[in-house]
Amino acid sequence: MKNHKTDQPNGYRIEQDFIGEMAVPTEVYYGVQTARALENFPITGYHLDEALISAMGIVKKAAALANIQAGLLDERRGQAIAGASQEVMEGKFNDQFVVDPIQGGAGTSINMNANEVIANRAIEMLGGKLGDYSLVSANNHVNMSQSTNDAFPTALRIALINKAGGLLQATGEVEKELRLKSVEFDDVLKIGRSHLQDAVPIRMGQEFGAYADVVARFIQRLRQACEGLLSVNMGATAVGTSLNADSTYVELVIERLREITGMDLRLADNLVDATQNTDAFVEFSSSMKNLATALSKIANDLRLLASGPYCGLKEINLPQMQPGSSIMPGKVNPVIPEVVNQVAFQVTGNDLVVTLASAAGQFELNVMEPVMAFNLLQSVNILTNAQHVFASRCIRGITVNRDRCRELVDSSVCIVTALSPHLGYGASSAIAREAMQQGRKVRDIVLEKQLMSEEKLDKILDAYGMTRMGISGREFLGKCERA
Repeated sequence: MKNHKTDQPNGYRIEQDFIGEMAVPTEVYYGVQTARALENFPITGYHLDEALISAMGIVKKAAALANIQAGLLDERRGQAIAGASQEVMEGKFNDQFVVDPIQGGAGTSINMNANEVIANRAIEMLGGKLGDYSLVSANNHVNMSQSTNDAFPTALRIALINKAGGLLQATGEVEKELRLKSVEFDDVLKIGRSHLQDAVPIRMGQEFGAYADVVARFIQRLRQACEGLLSVNMGATAVGTSLNADSTYVELVIERLREITGMDLRLADNLVDATQNTDAFVEFSSSMKNLATALSKIANDLRLLASGPYCGLKEINLPQMQPGSSIMPGKVNPVIPEVVNQVAFQVTGNDLVVTLASAAGQFELNVMEPVMAFNLLQSVNILTNAQHVFASRCIRGITVNRDRCRELVDSSVCIVTALSPHLGYGASSAIAREAMQQGRKVRDIVLEKQLMSEEKLDKILDAYGMTRMGISGREFLGKCERA
């Protein structure tokens, strides 16, 4: 154990639960139930997310203060528990939270890991030796008026809300950089594409503006999903009936949670519902998956637009981040969009896990909450990190190849679409076919056949005019006719 000393001798102490006795290393702050979990669940090899550990400290501190105020816990012992919980909140005991994130028992091992660490630190504060639970009991005192079934999901909600702030900030950075590019590239004409085939003209700024808008929508959706996490079941205890939780405590613990977190937490209207159902977690996961889907689409577009540099579209240039090949000198790959794609795949997979786990709830409890927590917290972390990188190391440095975009516009047959209202679909199709077969420009063929004057043709084939925001195609063609 780092930064915490005890005068107990090296070796092991013997602790006991109703299963029996077990040796626990003398210097650790966790106890017998955590030690059993270490043996039972060697699953992922990952540690608990630090935000979840801190949130467990928040829950335990709020419970201790509420129990003191309700007259259920003596001041001296309760303040020691609150003080130890505060240290857990501050991350001072992160290395003592050793249970695997994925575990059986609906999070009981995580809850007991917190209870035991806090109990032993409180014992130490009161002058006792680690493992002397006559001073502070992990179950009777630290877990007073609680169950895993309300303490753990409440902590998970708090952890997700705390981390959502960083996720929203990172998403805002992506939107901002896309918005700036939409302005920078607003005057760049290019050929739009549908079905991966040439379509009518569009401005590069319009493409980036569309990217920015879809990301902006997901900022609002993430905020809405966070609202659902503010409703907690603290005080529900085992199945939502508040057995062993005094009504005064239930009111007070929500007040203490609000004070400690600064969040607008509220007690769920129906604690039985809030204990057995996990739809708020599914909604939050879904909002992240949908954002990841949009980001992956944007990343795909950027990779295609930058493809080449000599034999691809090469309408834009991505910042060069690192050499792209161990065998091909000079090759540079779009590594940032690629990592965004991969993060999106992982977040999508995590969402499926959360969905399946939520559906696996039975009767009064969903025992699959640990795997939900693991996947939700991982999604928040990697989606936040990926967006920071995407904004700062990719989007911000994108440049546009104006000459290339103009070349493709001038050589495209698809601008014949603008002629259809004037010449008819059949005649326009014939012009398009001739242009493709002979490798000629639409403009040249129309003038050669004397189908309309050069002045009128120029107005109709004004690619920038066809892309103007706030003007419909019919209005644009009408203006051409009047001209």
